[in-house]
Amino acid sequence: MSPIIGVVPSIDEDKGQYFINEDNVKSLSEAGGIPILLPYFKNESTADELVERIDGLYLTGGNDINPFLFGEEPHQKLGVVNQQRDEFEMILVQKVLQKNKPVLGVCKGCQIINVALGGSVYQDIYDQIDSTLLQHHQQAYDGYPSHFVHVTEESLLSKIVGSSEIKVNSRHHQAIKRLGNSLVQSGTANDGIIEAIEGKDYRYVLGVQWHPENMAMQGDDTSKKIFDSFIEACSGIPSEAKN
Repeated sequence: MSPIIGVVPSIDEDKGQYFINEDNVKSLSEAGGIPILLPYFKNESTADELVERIDGLYLTGGNDINPFLFGEEPHQKLGVVNQQRDEFEMILVQKVLQKNKPVLGVCKGCQIINVALGGSVYQDIYDQIDSTLLQHHQQAYDGYPSHFVHVTEESLLSKIVGSSEIKVNSRHHQAIKRLGNSLVQSGTANDGIIEAIEGKDYRYVLGVQWHPENMAMQGDDTSKKIFDSFIEACSGIPSEAKN
């Protein structure tokens, strides 16, 4: 049976409307999953029930993360935050990992995994890092790659993509600063920005700082492999056993 993937959407608080980029849904569906959008709940028992019913958790991109969640006050260049979403995602990540179910996070989703496990992020990489950085918020079309990521040897990401270097797109001004508990970096840009993280003590935890959902919809095989591996993990089927 196709695995049920819980997907956290963004929200327009002024209009009270949930929304999501369709590429997320299509990428999960084409890899064989059934994506279900999860409305925000603060009730612990409801969150527990949601976690029981899904086979994996997918965290999308979105607004900046509230710095109070990692013990900092807002930097001058912090963008829009959504406390409601951040708190809901933190609870979900922690509860899903308690059940050792697979988690995949893209862009902000990568960062929220890190914060949920005790890490922190740069609130604005261009103001808080002294060295010269690449363009991490590309001007090119969303689905086009804009810089390289060096993949750590023997990492989960390395096994998925089968390469030591990949091309990725980029739309962020925040990035991982201090790694969370049980997390390791598995991909970096040429300027040293952490581009991928994964869990050491869990069945499948992967966060990527880019947007593979956009590239997958442009036919990028590397991006498709990321979604395939996630759905395989959610199905409990090893890659070599899939026809």
